[in-house]
Amino acid sequence: MRIGAAATVGATLVLLLAVAAAGCGRSGVFRQYEYEEEMYLSLDGSAILYVNSSIPALNALRGTSFDTRPNASVDRAAVRAYFSTPVSRVTDIGTSRRANRWFIRVRIEADDVRRLGEAPAFAWSTYDFRREGDVYVFEQSVRNAAGKDVGEVGWKGNELVAFRLHLPSRITFHNTADGPLRGNILRWEQPLADRLQGVPLTTLEARMEGESILYRTLVLFGVTIVAVAITFAMAIWWLVRRNVKTAEV
Repeated sequence: MRIGAAATVGATLVLLLAVAAAGCGRSGVFRQYEYEEEMYLSLDGSAILYVNSSIPALNALRGTSFDTRPNASVDRAAVRAYFSTPVSRVTDIGTSRRANRWFIRVRIEADDVRRLGEAPAFAWSTYDFRREGDVYVFEQSVRNAAGKDVGEVGWKGNELVAFRLHLPSRITFHNTADGPLRGNILRWEQPLADRLQGVPLTTLEARMEGESILYRTLVLFGVTIVAVAITFAMAIWWLVRRNVKTAEV
């Protein structure tokens, strides 16, 4: 009887894990991107970007010539030099290995996202950020990749390229396929093979309110503090008044 119960529990766990894995596959939790640009945009037009890419993908997409051999170490100085320009500052570089390929994670700061296309690493894109009335509009048009031949690097054909955008205020419009993720995150995806073959990628577009979520949160927090203070003061006043009346009696 215990064996049968254990088998039932085991089967249930397997089923739950399968459902969870399927859900995670749809939401992108366990998706592994070969190349990804992740931008944190501010309402003043500045941005922080993370480029997460395998070395072969960076060569193929952007035309660089970094060493793709699995036993070769990543030349961090060369990576820093490539991403460092008058319009982009590298603040951190991380490396990792996956599927016998080296991956880099580069953190970049930009004072004006509209000039980011002047940097070679982002020259395949044109960026526009403007205000229209009470709404801010962000657009990014991505042109063809370099399409450089990098030889056999272990790609299976299911690798993905992604552009991810974190917005500072409530989204009023976007043209992603799967909608906002965990609040104010938008994601556009394309198979790596399509990106290399020049299949067009839709212009990335998002519109947002002119008031940042952080500002509204701070205002709400301030209002809450004031309300608590007033309530506390009224409670003290009521207790003092009650004690005075009791003493008079």
